[in-house]
Amino acid sequence: MSMDLEHFTKSKEYLICVDSDGCAMDTMDIKHFRCFGPCMVEEWGLSEWESPILIRWNEVNLYTMTRGINRFRGLARVLAEVNENYTRIEDIGVLADWAEKSPELSNNALKRAIAENDSVILRKALSWSEKVNEAINALPFEEKKPFEGVKEALSYAHEYADIAVVSSANLQAVEEEWDLYGLSDSVDILMSQNVGSKAYCIRELLKKGYDEKKVLMTGDAPGDRDAAAENHVNYYPILVRHEKESWEEFVSTAVPKLLNGSYGGEYQRRKTEEFLKNLGE
Repeated sequence: MSMDLEHFTKSKEYLICVDSDGCAMDTMDIKHFRCFGPCMVEEWGLSEWESPILIRWNEVNLYTMTRGINRFRGLARVLAEVNENYTRIEDIGVLADWAEKSPELSNNALKRAIAENDSVILRKALSWSEKVNEAINALPFEEKKPFEGVKEALSYAHEYADIAVVSSANLQAVEEEWDLYGLSDSVDILMSQNVGSKAYCIRELLKKGYDEKKVLMTGDAPGDRDAAAENHVNYYPILVRHEKESWEEFVSTAVPKLLNGSYGGEYQRRKTEEFLKNLGE
């Protein structure tokens, strides 16, 4: 499995991109329940309102059309609501502006922003993000497993397509989790938060010579769908709370349709409708 985009070369006619958290790995809920939300409450001293704030954090990040939102945009959104409904958050506008306008949303990008504008909230956001990564790394590996059927599905798909992990999660965490459960055996390249947005990753992969119609992005969040649409490639949704069934259909229907050229049109429309309905749109 390569992590070097520059030297990655196309070896098969088809390309299947796969998200990690909440798509291949059953890690999204546990990371938000035990890392992202609680670390925010601790960093900003919000324990007095912990219960409603954590409920709202999970709504924004897991169970609505903002599922999979970048961690910093999710943070800015929830803290803006905290500022409005519970207690003042110093410099909230600075974080919101950076999260909205920065071309890169990562710890390193935030460090550069702090060097230019040493505001309280940017420093706290970096501290929060680093603590989140530490908390995720401390989660027991037995609690960070792939969804049922993923290993078999990727092994099957890899017979016909190059496989790229396209994730906005922390690189180290993704690499360790995929290696631990043998998923990396079916992966050609891993692209994570350090490379750029999912749309950027797909765009760079297309430059390797793939036909857009022969590329499939597999994910569980609107951001995955949008990254696919931006690059005019196919999108296959892994439905929240129906992951096992989604991976079964990936093998039985989605990949065969990609290979025989019938993925687009009615099947793509139906899968998109199912995806939107599942997230309450």
